[in-house]
Amino acid sequence: MAEAALRAGSPALALQAAQGILAQTPDDVPALLIQGDAAAQLGQRDEAAAAFTRALRHSPDSTRAKLGLGRLRLYTDANEAASLFQDVVKQEPRNLSALNNLGIAHDLLGQHQQAQEAYRRGLAIDSTNAPAQVNMALSLAMSGNAADAVVLIAPPATAPSATPQMRHDYAVVLAMAGRESEARQILARDLPSDQVKQALDTIRQQRAGGS
Repeated sequence: MAEAALRAGSPALALQAAQGILAQTPDDVPALLIQGDAAAQLGQRDEAAAAFTRALRHSPDSTRAKLGLGRLRLYTDANEAASLFQDVVKQEPRNLSALNNLGIAHDLLGQHQQAQEAYRRGLAIDSTNAPAQVNMALSLAMSGNAADAVVLIAPPATAPSATPQMRHDYAVVLAMAGRESEARQILARDLPSDQVKQALDTIRQQRAGGS
């Protein structure tokens, strides 16, 4: 029931069910994994990290626990996150989530070449994987290849299924390529004018810092 609630988009119910199981069997790994995923979705990062860490003590090869803990560590320790994602890739070389998150961790560390290698490995498995395309484009833009980044990110970011975040990332890449007027138009679809200006100012600062 706890797993079904999680998959149905009810993390609060899933968390409650997992906690009920853990009250009876504190070392139940499946329940710990559900607790970790549900708590993470609810923004309870400390509780989620504790659940994943405990699950790994009992099941050191759990890729689900490593992925969950790694995503949390992206906020606080990108080096540890990269190590966790690398472990998953060693166990499951075709794990797209692990490859994509490994790329994010490397980008956060300023290791753009390693990040792009991880994204390329993911795109070699699924060339239509939108998160990998978007993150690869952002990485290229950060490493000075904004023109190539625009070409890569445009298809997923302009598709009808594109999320506001994907459009925002597209605008970031356009602005980093010097195409601010186009970036402004895209941002204006989802943001008020003052936030559009703030976003463009931030991008200009990033460009200046990287030049």
